[in-house]
Amino acid sequence: MGQSGTGGFACQNAILGIGGGIAAYKAAELARALMERGVTVQVVMTRAAQEFVRPLTFAALTARKVITDMFAASGEETLASAVEHIRVAQEAQVLVVAPATADLLAKFANGLADDFLSTLYLAFTGSVVLAPAMNTNMWNHPATRRNLETLRGRGHTIVDPEEGALACGMVGPGRLADPARIAAVVLSALGRPRDLEGETVLVTAGPTEEPVDPVRFLSNRSSGKMGYAVAEAAAARGARVILVSGPVHLSPPAGVSVVKVRTAEEMRAAVLQHLPEATIIVKAAAVADYRVKHPAAGKIKKSEERLTLDLEPTADILAELGRTKGERLLVGFAAETGDPLPEARRKLASKHCDMMVGNRVDREGSGFGSDDNEVVLVLRTGEAVALPRAPKREVADRIFDHLLKLRDAS
Repeated sequence: MGQSGTGGFACQNAILGIGGGIAAYKAAELARALMERGVTVQVVMTRAAQEFVRPLTFAALTARKVITDMFAASGEETLASAVEHIRVAQEAQVLVVAPATADLLAKFANGLADDFLSTLYLAFTGSVVLAPAMNTNMWNHPATRRNLETLRGRGHTIVDPEEGALACGMVGPGRLADPARIAAVVLSALGRPRDLEGETVLVTAGPTEEPVDPVRFLSNRSSGKMGYAVAEAAAARGARVILVSGPVHLSPPAGVSVVKVRTAEEMRAAVLQHLPEATIIVKAAAVADYRVKHPAAGKIKKSEERLTLDLEPTADILAELGRTKGERLLVGFAAETGDPLPEARRKLASKHCDMMVGNRVDREGSGFGSDDNEVVLVLRTGEAVALPRAPKREVADRIFDHLLKLRDAS
């Protein structure tokens, strides 16, 4: 087993699956980063991966046999080799695939098993971390996007690729994420506790849509990804999770109960209905602040005349929860286009929250629609904790880490 490292992850096992792509050489950096933190790494390479990096490289790095074939060489078959994919799956807590090619994503999403890695995936019951790398057009293809949503819906963590110059000559998304970033996600998965068992976490996510007429509405750019990441993290840590979701194009996390709503009033009603069950509330939804007072019964026809909408404020769900939360822990979000800290502090006090998550939504690659977030956590103690840009799932875990520390200290 690996020796204890600086992060306390001794006696933890990870499977490193390597797909066939030019980024396969970076998997060596990932293996080294994990081993330096005391993680035992079992490498599994696809046949295509071996065209880019030889198995001997990883055998030397990990001091372990690299698995490359489903079947043993002729004359070497044993019962152990026949069920090796089951044994390897049972020994590890995390399966990380880097690079995860478009082919592997398609196999995993559709349950295909025609080599050791894809068969191992079906037998694996631990945490799965996928770090895709591919051509920009392949990354953006509808089939790949659909496969990613399927895999996210199973609770897998996707470390999205970075943008930049690719080996094919294109410039855009598709480059394997930095190995240090992938390693941080894997270490988080390895060290993730079941510290929310017995809790019921009520999460809101996404935007609301406030009708103008039967075909138009007022809304915002929230994708719901942060709220869905919070729900996924809570479920992974053992909580019963109720997710009240506005209109989004996301697959629900595995094991989470989803209540779909459209308007701010529908979201308020759903939250209040499930409030008695909740012990922790995370209000990550971007609820519309205003609605049309009298939506038109029929479609408003375009004309040369100016159109004036009579808007009225929607209910302040977070403030209402703050007044009635009792012993529950309450987390709110403050989406800002400038420094979020002042407004996060103000909202924390005025809404009677235990934590306010301030996030900037005007930065490229962070906030609305992005897979990453950069936030500051303002706690009821007055402490402010700035979190660097990271995948939203990782940010979600840090929110729960600090929230539970806050509870335990009180």
